[in-house]
Amino acid sequence: MTKTRSFNRSNLEFRPVKITRNCNIWAEGSVLIEFGRTKVLCTASVSNKLPPFIKDQKLNHGWLTAEYNMLPRATNTRNSREGRKGSISGRTMEIQRLIGRALRNAVDLEKMPDVSITIDCDVLQADGGTRTTSINGACIALYDACQYLVQKGLVAENPFKEFVAAISIGINEDEILVDLDYEEDSNIGADCNVVMSESEQVIEFQLSAEKQSFNKESLDQVYNSGLASVKEIIRLQKESLGIA
Repeated sequence: MTKTRSFNRSNLEFRPVKITRNCNIWAEGSVLIEFGRTKVLCTASVSNKLPPFIKDQKLNHGWLTAEYNMLPRATNTRNSREGRKGSISGRTMEIQRLIGRALRNAVDLEKMPDVSITIDCDVLQADGGTRTTSINGACIALYDACQYLVQKGLVAENPFKEFVAAISIGINEDEILVDLDYEEDSNIGADCNVVMSESEQVIEFQLSAEKQSFNKESLDQVYNSGLASVKEIIRLQKESLGIA
C-alpha cells in the first residue's frame, strides 16, 4: 500500500485545482493554473506571422505552436536559465512539441487562415505534472484567444473545436495513482501521460515502465482512470469560462 498522498487524496484523485483567467493584460488569452503546488502561467498570443512552410506550400490554413519554459527557481534548487547558451534541452523540446500537438487537436486550422497562435507555458513552481498542467491551462487560454479572433472579425468562424485535457497516471505495484507529484513521479514503477479530447479521442498515451512492467489489466486501468480524470478536468475548464 502507498503512504498518505499529498493533500490527503485518494489514489484516483488529482490535486486541488485553481484556475485564474486574464492574469496577463496583454495576451489574447491567459491563465494561471495550479495543480497542487505546481503553478504554470499560460498565454495564447495571436499574430499574422505564419511559419515559412505554410507560405512556401501555399497552404490555406493557420498555425498553432507552443513554447515551454521553467523559471530558474521553479524547483527546490536553482537551475540556469534555459536558452542563455543558444539552445534548449531535449526535454524542453519534447514537452513543447507535446503541448503543440495536443492543442492543435482543439482547433480547426482551416478556419483560421493567415492567423498564427503561439502558446507560451512558463512554469513558476514545479512539483510534478508540469506538462499536463500546461496543456490544461493553455487550452483555456486558447479558447479565449479564439473568442478574440471572432470578436475582432479576424476569422469567419470560431476555430475552436473542443476542449483537450491531460493527466499523469502511475502504477505502483498493484495500485493506480492519478496526478503524480514530484516525489511520486521519482519513485513510481511505471508512469503515463494521457492527453484526450472532449470527444474521448486519444491524443497522447505514453506509458513507460520505469521500474516495473505492466499487463493489459493495468493498461486498461490506466486508460479508464485517465479518461475519468480528463472528463473532470474539462468540466473545470468549462466552469472557469462560465460555460459549464
